[in-house]
Amino acid sequence: MTTTPDLSTLTGDYTVDPAHTTIGFTARHAMVTNVKGRFLDFTGTLHLDGADPSRSTATLDITMDSIDTGSPDRDGHLKSSDFFNTGEHPKMTFRSTKAESLGGDDYRITGDLSILGTTKPLSIDLEFNGAAKDPFGNERVGFEGKAEIKRSEWGLTWNAALETGGVLVSDKIKLNFDISAIKQA
Repeated sequence: MTTTPDLSTLTGDYTVDPAHTTIGFTARHAMVTNVKGRFLDFTGTLHLDGADPSRSTATLDITMDSIDTGSPDRDGHLKSSDFFNTGEHPKMTFRSTKAESLGGDDYRITGDLSILGTTKPLSIDLEFNGAAKDPFGNERVGFEGKAEIKRSEWGLTWNAALETGGVLVSDKIKLNFDISAIKQA
């Protein structure tokens, strides 16, 4: 049973549970459809301060070779020097610099996103989905979030022109997060 407790009871350190978390993205392909993907290998931590959400923090480390779009050929291209160059840049990282309550169950976490050795600020809007004790005695919290980036701002500029106009891959990338985290004892 999921309940929304007094947020002060949530204060503590959490580890992101990769088995129950999705870190994904959507890119427009050939100007006509969306391609969705996700990363399968990542670690993350949260420090939640339920009494003062502005004191909350988050970190995320993503292994770029774990990209999965459902197409091995496309994944191989994304790992190449045309995109993520995973041989030289094996990780993408996020380190929070600010957290704020937007009212109700809505929050915003701002931090530094590093891709290809370039670090730029990113704000992620999050909705608190609740807290629960799972059947194994773990105290869990859940958040759902989204953000948008222009991939070119991180040096991801490869593209191909289409005969009908436009480009093969959009510059705008939608990021989505479904996060489940377990409180540390």
